[in-house]
Amino acid sequence: MDIDVIFRIAGIGLIVAIVNQLLSKADKGEYTVFITLSGLIIIILTLLPEIRNLLSILKELAEL
Repeated sequence: MDIDVIFRIAGIGLIVAIVNQLLSKADKGEYTVFITLSGLIIIILTLLPEIRNLLSILKELAEL
């Protein structure tokens, strides 16, 4: 896993946190759940190639 992926996840988390705070201060708290869920979906989509690599490595190990 590259350190780039970790920084990308941290950046997405930071952006989601800032947007949630801004929406809470603007009395738009009902949108914070959707922002959080969309951030979670983006992070999961970012991690899918890494999960695929992990599963392929585990499959190769199981064949040995």
